[in-house]
Order: sequence, then structure tokens, then C-alpha cells
Amino acid sequence: MHLPKNGLLILNADDWGFSSLETDSAASCLDSGRLTSVSAMVFMEDSERAAELAKSKGVDVGLHLNLNEPFSGRRVPEQLSLCHARLCRFLNLNPHYSLVLYNPFLRKEFRYAYQTQIGEFLRLYGRAPSHVNGHLHKHLSSNMLLDKIIPSGQKVRRSFSFSPGERGWLNLAYRRLVNRCLQRSYVITDYFFSLRYCLENHRLSQVAEVAKSATVELVAHTKNCCESEFLKSDAFSELFKGVPTGNFSQLKPMRPYDVPAPVH
Repeated sequence: MHLPKNGLLILNADDWGFSSLETDSAASCLDSGRLTSVSAMVFMEDSERAAELAKSKGVDVGLHLNLNEPFSGRRVPEQLSLCHARLCRFLNLNPHYSLVLYNPFLRKEFRYAYQTQIGEFLRLYGRAPSHVNGHLHKHLSSNMLLDKIIPSGQKVRRSFSFSPGERGWLNLAYRRLVNRCLQRSYVITDYFFSLRYCLENHRLSQVAEVAKSATVELVAHTKNCCESEFLKSDAFSELFKGVPTGNFSQLKPMRPYDVPAPVH
């Protein structure tokens, strides 16, 4: 792991513990030295084994907060199951608009779901998560942001970064608003990209260049063969040669409203 001078690239795999497929594919990339952190799910079928595996590897682990996917673990508290079912119905009814809509009738459910999953993470890993993000980015829902359910000062994933023209103006304006809201209370990276999207749209060379002078999170879903195979390839090594890599412990707080320039 290289210490950053001006930039930092965090290579993070989501869905650690979702099932053995997600855990083992990410573990293979960890063993190849191509990931610097993972985001773990709790109360899922592979959560217990994944926690022991992470501890044995000494990997940086964050909480992959689950607000919309049915739990598959064997020790899910009954109260959490009932609360989580209500959240799933709301967030999955219309996945796009439910992020924007604030639901005053689910305030207690959002807070309880977060606190219970943090408690389970502490039980499994014996320490607090290095960062927090959400399964399918539901940690960015209006209830989570406006009620500040995640305590201030935590390292939290920002909204995806896009260049002007990649998305409509309303979409980009909303993302800027979300990121400004996050900046007020949390530590976030300068940029956040999806490995799969960048592979499909030939943007990885731009990501590598940006990461030389800014903090960047690049998220992978390693169960997808195209992503895991690329991560372990010589092409990946060559593309990111000389780019400083690290994990969330190396992030420094951003100044309020210190918004980086867009990627061109």
C-alpha cells in the first residue's frame, strides 16, 4: 500500500458477506493485492464467515448498510425483520424516487435499522467500521440525510461523479446537492466511480489521472467476472502504475463547500 502525496485511490469491493460468491471473489482480489478495502453486510448468509476472513486478512472494512435487500442470515432479530420489511416496501416501490422522498412515518425504522446493523458489525468485527455506504446507495435517501442518522464525522460514500453531459442537468444538480449535504457533516472523497461503468465507457484512464491529485473511491462488485478479471489483469497494473493507493483511514476532512472541479 503506497502512502499518498497529493492523491489517493481507494479500491473498495461492496457486498462482502452477502453470500459466499461475493465474499470469495473479493477475497481473491484481496489476495492479488488489487483491493484496499471492502464494505461488509451484516445479517446475511455469509456475514459470520466473512467477518472471520476479514480479520485474518487484516483488511480495512466498512459497513455496507442494507435498507432494501431481505436479510438472509439465521440470527436476524424479529423487531429488525419487521422494521426492515417496512423500509424495503418503501425503498423498492420506486427505487429512484424513494431516495428523494422523505417519509415521516419511517423515521424510527431508518434509525433503528442503522443502529442495529452498526451493533451487529461491532459484534462481528470487534471494532467500528472504517467507513459507511449503502447497498444500492440507499444511505443517500432523504431520511438518512435530513435526519443525520449516521453520526457526524464518519467517513461516508458520496454520490457518483459524472462529467457534464453524462447525465441530465437535473440529475447532476441533485447529486451536487447531496454531496454538499454530505460535506457538511461527513468525510467524503473528492470523487466516486464505478469500475463497471468506467470499463464499459472507457473512463479508467481518466480515473487514474484524477487519482494522482485527488481522493478517489473506485467501487467494484467482484462477483461480476468482467470486474474481477480486470482487477487481476496486467492491464489494470499498467493503467494504475504510479497511482497512490490506500484506504479510508488515510482520508482527511474536506473544507466545507470545497467542491472539486468536474472530470473532463
